[in-house]
Amino acid sequence: MTFIGPIQAAAVKFGPESAALDYALQDNDRISQPVPRDLTGTSAARSANNLYWGELHIHTSESFDAALFGNTIGVEDTYRFAKGEPIVGVGGESMELSRPLDFVAITDHAEGFGTRTHCGDEGLTLGERAACWLANEPNPRIFQILTSRIRGEAEPGDPTLPRGVYQKKQYRSPKPGSFPSCRFGEGALERCLENAVNDWVRYVAAADAFYEPGVLTTLVAYEYSPGLPDQGKHHRNVIFRSSEVPDRVPSSIDVSSAIELWRELEVNCQGDCDFLTIPHNSNKAWGLTYSRYTWDGKDYTEADWRTRQRREPLAEIFQIKGAQECALGVGATDEECQFEQVFEPCEAGQTTGCAFQTGFVRQGLKVGLELEQEYGFNPIQSGFIAATDSHNSNPGDVEEWDFPGATGSVTSSAFRRLRDEETEPFKSRLRFNTSGGLAAVWAPENTREAIFDALARRETYATSGPRITVQFYADWPRVSEYEVKGNGASASQEAQRIPMGGVVPASQFKGNSESPSFSVWAMQDPLDAPLQRVQMVKGWIDESGETHEKVVDIACADDLPVDPSTGRCADNGASVDLTTCAFEDDVGAAQLSVNWQDPNFNSDQSAFYYVRVLMNPTCRWSTYDAIRLGRDPDPRVPATIRERAWTSPIWISQTASDSGA
Repeated sequence: MTFIGPIQAAAVKFGPESAALDYALQDNDRISQPVPRDLTGTSAARSANNLYWGELHIHTSESFDAALFGNTIGVEDTYRFAKGEPIVGVGGESMELSRPLDFVAITDHAEGFGTRTHCGDEGLTLGERAACWLANEPNPRIFQILTSRIRGEAEPGDPTLPRGVYQKKQYRSPKPGSFPSCRFGEGALERCLENAVNDWVRYVAAADAFYEPGVLTTLVAYEYSPGLPDQGKHHRNVIFRSSEVPDRVPSSIDVSSAIELWRELEVNCQGDCDFLTIPHNSNKAWGLTYSRYTWDGKDYTEADWRTRQRREPLAEIFQIKGAQECALGVGATDEECQFEQVFEPCEAGQTTGCAFQTGFVRQGLKVGLELEQEYGFNPIQSGFIAATDSHNSNPGDVEEWDFPGATGSVTSSAFRRLRDEETEPFKSRLRFNTSGGLAAVWAPENTREAIFDALARRETYATSGPRITVQFYADWPRVSEYEVKGNGASASQEAQRIPMGGVVPASQFKGNSESPSFSVWAMQDPLDAPLQRVQMVKGWIDESGETHEKVVDIACADDLPVDPSTGRCADNGASVDLTTCAFEDDVGAAQLSVNWQDPNFNSDQSAFYYVRVLMNPTCRWSTYDAIRLGRDPDPRVPATIRERAWTSPIWISQTASDSGA
């Protein structure tokens, strides 16, 4: 009964069979969706590329955890959803995009490939049928039982070390065949390995079948998913440039770390095959993502850093498991770091469940500056994308007013999403989950090659959901030659322009300490609230090797000035009606643009700059759900949020050559 009792209780509480009763408690007619705003009078900035919106992190019923959460929607219907077709989730809620996506990558867990393929076969033994039941029964308690042993238990660290510093540990991969359905029956492991190859072939074929250049680009992809204690993640999504891919893709069961993943893929990804990887949930990797150590307890070598530089140009800065930009008290004093962030700075000896010094993207960028001084190149020049990581087969479904949860029947309906019995905030869906974000890409056309190449060169940005348009460039005059005029020589100049994601060699300035002109243009999502401000985030490293950061407002809506003493815009007074979630359309800006120069620019220092665009406040998803249920918003979470966009950085590099990084 110690095993069966909790499973039965979880089935009643979270299972699909009881979902209809909870769904009946909500009234969706209480929700009034925003009406698209007419932006025809807004002047668009020019760009050589087009803006495309997509999702690079979504799970279907093919992921074993999604199936255990009750999701029954497969790969094909997920692609149809991305094109704009509605689907009904297991909890009864209808899901439909407000606008179709331009590109999508389905990233089911490779660790589950082949493990359940045979479960519909005839003639299975009793043990095989029991194992298949465990692998397919929609019950989150079974998922916890199956994964707890693999993830391991959190161990206390050395309290004499500085707080929040990742302490090197050797994690071990599960053995092949550790999944129950690959242990029982004659030749069970061999069958799973063969089926893993077959599953991958089917994945690639489905991506090819739904690939429609110019309409929907389907990128072949999967997720590499080694686990950490306390629900920790050290996962990466692997994105391929075409359908020329390896016959079999490595999972965390096959290779022991990200370094081994890159090496294995490089050996087997030949010819027209190309790939990149994107880490996610650095906030829940307990400091590992931007440490100098691998998951299996080895030190990065210079060759390893070069491999990472070559294969990992992006980071997922936002998704349903929280914002991963920065954390207050962990190298950051920026108040906007509180956005969708529940982690407190680590205490001495704490190894999980807190904010680490190497656990957030902005800190990772500063680690890259340190490594540049040490090795002569920067291996952590990460551009930004956002995603959902939803396990509901609903890519890009990110509006706050239409959030259906992310884990099947566990979080569908509103009643289940707001049910919060966890004492630790980072385990609470109410307090930790967001509605997810989107990836924006500037590319010449909507094809696999063009989208992939834009990802590889980091001409991308992330949003917390709204489709805010953002352009970001560094401009400066480049001395090209000297011309003799009259009695002296004068320099002829040609304008240089680097887009987001680019690297500017410091040698371009030739001793001139004048800052580049950083130009920013942003336009609101016509389906969401106006813009409030544009911020510049700068990080740099001084001659002694110490890193610094500073955040300033550089453009304010409503003709408000930037306070020179605080570097901040005055509050524009935008408000939200919490009884209806209606926001003000006549406060804020449809677009903001600015040319800004860094008054503290130093051409002798390596630095990075990225832009953050903030909207007026709007209702958080939990407030919309409270309205559906006729409740007041839960006081444990903010009733409103300020949605935002983050551009990929532009770097000033002391070590990059004129020909590139």
